[in-house]
Amino acid sequence: MGPMSPTARTPRFTVGFDLDLTLVDSRPGIRAAYETLAAATGAAIDIDLALSRIGPPLEQELAHWFPADRVAEAAAFYVAAYPDHGITPSPALPGAREAVATVRELGGQAVVVTAKNATNARLHLDHLRIEPDVLVGSLWAEGKAVALREHGADVYVGDHVGDVRGARAAGALSVGVTTGPCAADELRAAGADVVLAGLTDFPEWLRGYLAAGEPVAEARA
Repeated sequence: MGPMSPTARTPRFTVGFDLDLTLVDSRPGIRAAYETLAAATGAAIDIDLALSRIGPPLEQELAHWFPADRVAEAAAFYVAAYPDHGITPSPALPGAREAVATVRELGGQAVVVTAKNATNARLHLDHLRIEPDVLVGSLWAEGKAVALREHGADVYVGDHVGDVRGARAAGALSVGVTTGPCAADELRAAGADVVLAGLTDFPEWLRGYLAAGEPVAEARA
Protein backbone atom coordinates (compact mmCIF):
# COMPACT_ATOMS: atom_id res chain seq x y z
CA MET A 1 0.00 0.00 0.00
CA GLY A 2 1.35 3.42 -0.83
CA PRO A 3 1.31 6.28 -3.26
CA MET A 4 1.69 5.36 -6.91
CA SER A 5 2.64 8.91 -7.87
CA PRO A 6 4.26 10.70 -4.92
CA THR A 7 3.23 14.33 -4.71
CA ALA A 8 3.75 17.22 -2.34
CA ARG A 9 0.34 18.74 -2.98
CA THR A 10 -2.40 18.67 -0.34
CA PRO A 11 -5.61 17.34 -1.89
CA ARG A 12 -8.82 19.31 -1.41
CA PHE A 13 -10.83 16.09 -1.50
CA THR A 14 -10.38 12.37 -1.99
CA VAL A 15 -12.26 10.03 -4.31
CA GLY A 16 -11.97 6.28 -4.01
CA PHE A 17 -12.57 3.86 -6.87
CA ASP A 18 -13.17 0.13 -6.98
CA LEU A 19 -11.15 -1.72 -9.64
CA ASP A 20 -12.91 -4.75 -11.18
CA LEU A 21 -15.89 -3.72 -13.35
CA THR A 22 -15.56 -0.13 -12.17
CA LEU A 23 -12.24 0.89 -13.74
CA VAL A 24 -11.31 -2.33 -15.54
CA ASP A 25 -13.37 -4.84 -17.50
CA SER A 26 -11.44 -7.72 -16.00
CA ARG A 27 -13.91 -10.39 -17.12
CA PRO A 28 -11.74 -11.62 -20.04
CA GLY A 29 -8.69 -11.87 -17.80
CA ILE A 30 -10.56 -13.52 -14.95
CA ARG A 31 -12.01 -16.02 -17.41
CA ALA A 32 -8.53 -16.86 -18.68
CA ALA A 33 -7.22 -17.28 -15.13
CA TYR A 34 -10.11 -19.57 -14.18
CA GLU A 35 -9.56 -21.63 -17.33
CA THR A 36 -5.91 -22.05 -16.37
CA LEU A 37 -6.87 -23.05 -12.81
CA ALA A 38 -9.48 -25.54 -14.01
CA ALA A 39 -7.05 -27.11 -16.48
CA ALA A 40 -4.35 -27.45 -13.81
CA THR A 41 -6.59 -28.87 -11.07
CA GLY A 42 -9.33 -30.69 -12.94
CA ALA A 43 -11.96 -28.71 -11.04
CA ALA A 44 -15.36 -28.32 -12.73
CA ILE A 45 -15.75 -24.53 -12.47
CA ASP A 46 -18.79 -22.86 -14.01
CA ILE A 47 -16.80 -19.87 -15.22
CA ASP A 48 -19.81 -17.99 -16.59
CA LEU A 49 -21.44 -18.19 -13.16
CA ALA A 50 -18.23 -17.09 -11.46
CA LEU A 51 -17.98 -14.11 -13.81
CA SER A 52 -21.53 -13.08 -12.89
CA ARG A 53 -20.43 -12.78 -9.25
CA ILE A 54 -17.26 -10.69 -9.58
CA GLY A 55 -16.74 -8.45 -6.59
CA PRO A 56 -16.25 -10.45 -3.40
CA PRO A 57 -12.86 -11.95 -2.47
CA LEU A 58 -11.46 -14.71 -4.67
CA GLU A 59 -11.57 -17.27 -1.85
CA GLN A 60 -15.32 -16.77 -1.47
CA GLU A 61 -15.87 -17.75 -5.11
CA LEU A 62 -13.39 -20.64 -5.03
CA ALA A 63 -15.25 -22.12 -2.05
CA HIS A 64 -18.04 -23.00 -4.49
CA TRP A 65 -15.70 -25.15 -6.58
CA PHE A 66 -13.11 -26.58 -4.18
CA PRO A 67 -13.26 -28.37 -0.82
CA ALA A 68 -12.50 -26.06 2.10
CA ASP A 69 -9.07 -27.57 2.62
CA ARG A 70 -8.08 -26.79 -1.01
CA VAL A 71 -9.33 -23.22 -1.32
CA ALA A 72 -6.11 -21.58 -0.12
CA GLU A 73 -4.01 -23.68 -2.52
CA ALA A 74 -6.35 -22.91 -5.43
CA ALA A 75 -6.29 -19.20 -4.60
CA ALA A 76 -2.50 -19.15 -4.50
CA PHE A 77 -2.33 -20.86 -7.91
CA TYR A 78 -4.86 -18.43 -9.40
CA VAL A 79 -3.06 -15.36 -8.04
CA ALA A 80 0.31 -16.62 -9.31
CA ALA A 81 -1.11 -17.41 -12.76
CA TYR A 82 -3.02 -14.14 -13.09
CA PRO A 83 -0.19 -11.88 -14.33
CA ASP A 84 0.41 -14.12 -17.35
CA HIS A 85 -3.26 -14.66 -18.18
CA GLY A 86 -5.38 -11.91 -16.67
CA ILE A 87 -3.78 -8.56 -17.46
CA THR A 88 -3.42 -8.24 -21.22
CA PRO A 89 -6.98 -9.34 -22.18
CA SER A 90 -8.64 -6.88 -19.77
CA PRO A 91 -9.44 -3.39 -21.14
CA ALA A 92 -10.19 -0.22 -19.24
CA LEU A 93 -13.87 0.53 -18.99
CA PRO A 94 -15.01 3.60 -20.93
CA GLY A 95 -14.08 6.79 -19.10
CA ALA A 96 -11.97 5.07 -16.43
CA ARG A 97 -8.68 6.77 -17.20
CA GLU A 98 -10.40 10.14 -17.60
CA ALA A 99 -12.33 9.77 -14.33
CA VAL A 100 -9.19 9.21 -12.28
CA ALA A 101 -7.34 11.96 -14.13
CA THR A 102 -10.19 14.40 -13.53
CA VAL A 103 -10.03 13.88 -9.78
CA ARG A 104 -6.35 14.78 -9.80
CA GLU A 105 -6.77 17.67 -12.24
CA LEU A 106 -9.39 19.23 -9.95
CA GLY A 107 -7.03 19.09 -6.98
CA GLY A 108 -8.21 15.85 -5.46
CA GLN A 109 -6.57 12.59 -4.50
CA ALA A 110 -7.60 9.39 -6.32
CA VAL A 111 -7.47 6.18 -4.30
CA VAL A 112 -8.15 2.69 -5.67
CA VAL A 113 -9.48 0.29 -3.02
CA THR A 114 -10.15 -3.22 -4.27
CA ALA A 115 -10.72 -6.77 -3.12
CA LYS A 116 -8.14 -7.86 -5.69
CA ASN A 117 -4.61 -8.77 -4.70
CA ALA A 118 -2.68 -5.48 -4.74
CA THR A 119 0.14 -6.80 -6.92
CA ASN A 120 -2.25 -7.90 -9.68
CA ALA A 121 -4.32 -4.74 -9.29
CA ARG A 122 -1.20 -2.64 -9.83
CA LEU A 123 -0.39 -4.62 -12.99
CA HIS A 124 -3.83 -3.74 -14.37
CA LEU A 125 -3.41 -0.05 -13.58
CA ASP A 126 0.09 0.15 -15.02
CA HIS A 127 -0.88 -1.75 -18.17
CA LEU A 128 -3.87 0.54 -18.77
CA ARG A 129 -2.05 3.75 -17.74
CA ILE A 130 -4.58 4.56 -15.02
CA GLU A 131 -2.74 6.63 -12.43
CA PRO A 132 -4.27 6.95 -8.97
CA ASP A 133 -2.32 8.39 -6.07
CA VAL A 134 -2.85 5.35 -3.84
CA LEU A 135 -3.68 1.67 -4.32
CA VAL A 136 -4.95 -0.60 -1.54
CA GLY A 137 -5.80 -4.24 -2.19
CA SER A 138 -7.42 -7.23 -0.47
CA LEU A 139 -10.32 -5.32 1.12
CA TRP A 140 -13.99 -6.08 0.57
CA ALA A 141 -17.31 -4.45 1.48
CA GLU A 142 -17.21 -2.92 4.98
CA GLY A 143 -13.52 -3.83 5.12
CA LYS A 144 -12.87 -1.19 2.45
CA ALA A 145 -13.88 1.45 4.99
CA VAL A 146 -10.54 0.94 6.77
CA ALA A 147 -8.59 2.27 3.79
CA LEU A 148 -11.24 4.81 2.82
CA ARG A 149 -11.12 6.36 6.29
CA GLU A 150 -7.31 6.19 6.41
CA HIS A 151 -7.04 8.18 3.19
CA GLY A 152 -9.92 10.52 3.99
CA ALA A 153 -12.20 9.46 1.14
CA ASP A 154 -15.15 11.78 0.65
CA VAL A 155 -16.58 9.75 -2.25
CA TYR A 156 -16.29 6.07 -3.16
CA VAL A 157 -17.22 4.80 -6.62
CA GLY A 158 -18.05 1.16 -7.26
CA ASP A 159 -20.21 -1.27 -9.20
CA HIS A 160 -21.26 -3.65 -6.42
CA VAL A 161 -23.53 -3.41 -3.40
CA GLY A 162 -20.44 -4.37 -1.40
CA ASP A 163 -18.87 -1.11 -2.57
CA VAL A 164 -21.93 0.79 -1.38
CA ARG A 165 -21.61 -0.85 2.02
CA GLY A 166 -17.94 0.06 2.17
CA ALA A 167 -18.64 3.69 1.33
CA ARG A 168 -21.40 3.94 3.93
CA ALA A 169 -19.24 2.32 6.60
CA ALA A 170 -16.55 4.93 5.88
CA GLY A 171 -19.00 7.84 5.93
CA ALA A 172 -18.24 8.56 2.27
CA LEU A 173 -20.72 9.49 -0.44
CA SER A 174 -21.53 6.33 -2.40
CA VAL A 175 -21.51 6.62 -6.20
CA GLY A 176 -22.65 3.45 -7.94
CA VAL A 177 -21.96 2.57 -11.56
CA THR A 178 -23.95 -0.04 -13.45
CA THR A 179 -20.98 -1.58 -15.27
CA GLY A 180 -20.88 -4.62 -12.99
CA PRO A 181 -23.29 -7.29 -11.73
CA CYS A 182 -25.58 -4.94 -9.77
CA ALA A 183 -28.42 -3.03 -11.42
CA ALA A 184 -29.26 0.56 -10.57
CA ASP A 185 -32.17 -0.48 -8.34
CA GLU A 186 -29.93 -2.83 -6.37
CA LEU A 187 -27.33 -0.14 -5.83
CA ARG A 188 -29.95 2.36 -4.70
CA ALA A 189 -31.58 -0.19 -2.39
CA ALA A 190 -28.18 -0.81 -0.79
CA GLY A 191 -27.87 2.92 -0.10
CA ALA A 192 -26.03 4.42 -3.05
CA ASP A 193 -26.39 8.20 -3.01
CA VAL A 194 -25.78 8.56 -6.76
CA VAL A 195 -26.03 6.01 -9.58
CA LEU A 196 -24.34 6.60 -12.94
CA ALA A 197 -24.42 4.47 -16.07
CA GLY A 198 -20.62 4.42 -16.10
CA LEU A 199 -17.50 6.46 -15.57
CA THR A 200 -17.97 8.46 -18.76
CA ASP A 201 -20.55 10.41 -16.73
CA PHE A 202 -18.32 10.84 -13.69
CA PRO A 203 -16.20 13.92 -14.58
CA GLU A 204 -19.31 16.02 -15.30
CA TRP A 205 -20.96 14.78 -12.12
CA LEU A 206 -17.88 15.54 -10.02
CA ARG A 207 -17.48 19.03 -11.45
CA GLY A 208 -21.13 19.76 -10.72
CA TYR A 209 -20.84 18.33 -7.22
CA LEU A 210 -17.85 20.50 -6.41
CA ALA A 211 -19.35 23.57 -8.05
CA ALA A 212 -22.46 23.16 -5.89
CA GLY A 213 -20.27 23.82 -2.86
CA GLU A 214 -20.81 20.45 -1.23
CA PRO A 215 -18.76 19.84 1.96
CA VAL A 216 -16.44 17.48 0.09
CA ALA A 217 -14.89 20.49 -1.66
CA GLU A 218 -13.96 22.10 1.67
CA ALA A 219 -13.05 19.04 3.71
CA ARG A 220 -9.29 19.45 3.44
CA ALA A 221 -8.97 22.97 2.00
